[in-house]
Amino acid sequence: MIRVAVIGCAGRMGSTVVSAVSAAEDMQLVCGVDPYGAQADFPVYSTLAEALENEQFDVMVDFTMPSVVADNIRTALPAGVNCVVGTTGMSTETLEELAALAPEGTCLFYAPNFTTGAVLMMQFAEAAAPYFPEAEVIEFHHCNKKDAPSGTAVRTAQMIAAARDFTSSAPGSETEIEGAEGARGALIDGVPVHSVRSMGYVATQEVIFGSMGQTLTIRHDSWDRTSYMPGVLLGIRKAPDCSGLIVGLENFMS
Repeated sequence: MIRVAVIGCAGRMGSTVVSAVSAAEDMQLVCGVDPYGAQADFPVYSTLAEALENEQFDVMVDFTMPSVVADNIRTALPAGVNCVVGTTGMSTETLEELAALAPEGTCLFYAPNFTTGAVLMMQFAEAAAPYFPEAEVIEFHHCNKKDAPSGTAVRTAQMIAAARDFTSSAPGSETEIEGAEGARGALIDGVPVHSVRSMGYVATQEVIFGSMGQTLTIRHDSWDRTSYMPGVLLGIRKAPDCSGLIVGLENFMS
């Protein structure tokens, strides 16, 4: 039985994780952590440190905010608690710094996206990248998302760039007219990334490839937070058997 603590358990994503963990036969929801409190039939603590003083758990799941997730990881890893993290906005350098705190046999598992469809989208984009001279990423999220571009978009652009031995020749920021800077998006490893924030979206991403006389569009839509749960549960199951930093759900999907 895997013992789990959910950080931000009163939030929209946290409450969905609580439901998924509670329904899993091989998991036990030990407690939640939320500074705003929560009405629940399990213990809820205001801080992770307080939870560690009172409970024992194998895995911490964190989908909170970029401003607090790093401190949560700094608290959990030295205590030997595996971390399953879906909060985006942390750099590779920060993740590596945090993972260095993990004792042998303790894992920091970070996934830019926990939906299996989004992971496949990124892998399809990686496979297509060498065959198209142009590639752009457009991501659409709800208006309350805290970071732009999304972690999925950043990861997709990095995978595209790593898969090809050339850089795009498409017009970049040098073509932006005065007063409209940013029209060509942000460059992530040479790949333009565009972020849309609006009510009505949960998470959507398009990767558009172009070459002479053709385009290829790869798109993934997530309409509900439950779409993340199979990936979250997979991360919870696999993390206790790993050590150090692991980035990307694809590492557990093979």
